[in-house]
Amino acid sequence: MASRVKSKAIVSSSEGSDSDTEYKPKPKKQKKEEKKTKAPKKNSDDASDDMIALAKMRYVTVRDFKGKVLIDIREYYNDNSGELKPGRKGISLNKEQWDKLKESIGEIDEKIEELS
Repeated sequence: MASRVKSKAIVSSSEGSDSDTEYKPKPKKQKKEEKKTKAPKKNSDDASDDMIALAKMRYVTVRDFKGKVLIDIREYYNDNSGELKPGRKGISLNKEQWDKLKESIGEIDEKIEELS
């Protein structure tokens, strides 16, 4: 079975060249600019002071987003460079939702006891 070889582009040139054709390689695609992250690099064992560890790779953070306070409970992962990044699994609660959750802790504890 013969393999196919891609031919190189040949472009004719009419400007003072010794040969009728000259080789012009295709322009290389430019790499996309990497996304800049605001968070410094962190190891899974070295979480930021703003992060409260719940379990391995699960953290709670309190942050300001567009002028609103959010309580973020989220799983994190290590990307290829070893940087700790937030994953898709998680939830962000506003202050009212957080207060409602705190009020419900007793009822939640009772339900946990019933199922244990």
